[in-house]
Amino acid sequence: MSDTRPLIVDSHLDLGANAIQINRDLLQPAATVRIHDAEPVMRSFGSCTVTFPELRRGKVGIIFGTVMSRLDPNDNWTRTGMWCQAQCHGVGRGHLAYYQALEREGVLQFIRNTEDLENVVTTWENPAADTPLGLVLAMESADPILDPDQVPEWYDLGLRMVSISHYGVSAYSHGTGTEGGLLPRAKLLLDAFKEVGIIVDLTHTTDQAFWEILDIYDGPVAASHHNCRALTPGQRQLTDEMIKAIIERNGVIGASFDSWMLDPNWQHEIPCYDQTSGATLETVVDHIDYICQMAGNTNHSGIGTDLDGGFGQEQAPRDLNTIADLQSLPTIFERRGYSDADIQRILSGNWIRLLKEVWST
Repeated sequence: MSDTRPLIVDSHLDLGANAIQINRDLLQPAATVRIHDAEPVMRSFGSCTVTFPELRRGKVGIIFGTVMSRLDPNDNWTRTGMWCQAQCHGVGRGHLAYYQALEREGVLQFIRNTEDLENVVTTWENPAADTPLGLVLAMESADPILDPDQVPEWYDLGLRMVSISHYGVSAYSHGTGTEGGLLPRAKLLLDAFKEVGIIVDLTHTTDQAFWEILDIYDGPVAASHHNCRALTPGQRQLTDEMIKAIIERNGVIGASFDSWMLDPNWQHEIPCYDQTSGATLETVVDHIDYICQMAGNTNHSGIGTDLDGGFGQEQAPRDLNTIADLQSLPTIFERRGYSDADIQRILSGNWIRLLKEVWST
């Protein structure tokens, strides 16, 4: 029977960190993982929403899976914050090794070029039960890259998109929760990215670093998991000027599903299980629609859920149980007057287009 549901591309999932740092078996359904999670894990990270069976149920056939570690000796929560870059590199290579093992098992297929991408898109038009999910290797915080000279090695391993920073101050830049810009090493790193064709992910930059990157880097840019500051105030969101700048550079902005970035009344000081999110999937579409209205088209919006990125179902839109519920989005867009072509661009087409453009140069 033909699968007429739209293909979905998710531009930001911390699958490696969930598997290794949190010790989740992502080959199981989310309900099974929730049973297996110890109480301290549930308290810190919430209820699991993303596993490979859930991705299949939601026809999320292409994912940007992250390598994620950063300099942060005070990180007692995610356990990806490290004392030195050598440790960050080790954690990052561990995440990569996890993805490589899953490719060996037939769960994943790395997407490194246009041919790979077109093959995955074709197979996911009507996937079989064992069709591999396509993986674009991304990096959240460039700290696992020991120095700019190592960029070609990471590229050969499959790395295709990198954010310079994460929370705090990285080896290359100030990031979320700090004030400041790029550090001296960043220019050489950006030059190395341009040389091999890596997309610079503007997520988790400070305002100053955001504009400094655009001033000195003329390669491809995107924002993998970002929302609109006009709708949800805070440094973590994009201003209207930032959104316009990404549009002008023909980039794509993936909508994040963290209630902190959707619900202005979300309270960090209260545990997620002691409050109820005011955000729904309609709220996510509000942010996407805001960007589309600003652009005057649907060419620059996408999905970058960040689900299970240090939070769980309790801090996601309250009408989302697992990532499979992304298939509720088309109906919401239809109600708002979006055409089938518009919906296809937002759910998958824009990220596919960006990758093809980068790899064709």
